[in-house]
Amino acid sequence: MILRSVAPGRGWQWIVAAFQLFRKNPLIWLVLNMALMLIGVGLSALPVVGVYVLYLLTPVFLGGIMVAARDLEAGQDIEIAHLFRGFRHNATHLVTVGGVYLVGQVVISGMMMTVGGAEFQEAVKAGIGALDATALTPEGARRVLQAMLVGTVLFVPLAMAVWFAPALVILDDQPGFQALWTSMLACLRNALPLLVYSIVSSVLLVFAVIPFGLGLILWIPVMLLTIYTSYCDVFVPGEASK
Repeated sequence: MILRSVAPGRGWQWIVAAFQLFRKNPLIWLVLNMALMLIGVGLSALPVVGVYVLYLLTPVFLGGIMVAARDLEAGQDIEIAHLFRGFRHNATHLVTVGGVYLVGQVVISGMMMTVGGAEFQEAVKAGIGALDATALTPEGARRVLQAMLVGTVLFVPLAMAVWFAPALVILDDQPGFQALWTSMLACLRNALPLLVYSIVSSVLLVFAVIPFGLGLILWIPVMLLTIYTSYCDVFVPGEASK
């Protein structure tokens, strides 16, 4: 595969292409994504280890989503079984990606707790959205903001490493660590289109949640498809990327 840099405007085109792909078979894609959400809720409900298992297996399920997107683009039939393709093909490498994602999330959470102190820990327990800012001292508010900033700075490179990795593993047979590095490199070379993509998708998210969150029924499956459409735009057939 050849890794290429694309124009900033391509970030918007990834969303357009994803919506066009979604329209090919919206019903089965909605069913597939609903099944994925139910699996996520079920895993999260497991005591103690649930969230960690979810982090570990997320790239495995995303691998199945990538195969489903490829087959949907080719006009093939899609079924629920697509969601589990990652367990049958390159599962070890997909779990490797999940392991890195899991460790990264644990490290980030630990750093945020350390920087934020007791104030941030209380905010996490109560939920950031439910936090009463007036009850915080100026020092406490500063620590909470610092923790959130540290979390954001650390999460960006982790997200870059994981973004293309499931597709690279299951569609291109790249080993897990190589896929993580290739994904990181691809994101760095395409920082501007990714920025455009992030802005546009965030704006669409705002509109999606306004009507009682009903727009999320469309927003979530289309955004999952953007992982595939961005992969197809950034990676083209040819010699292996350096």
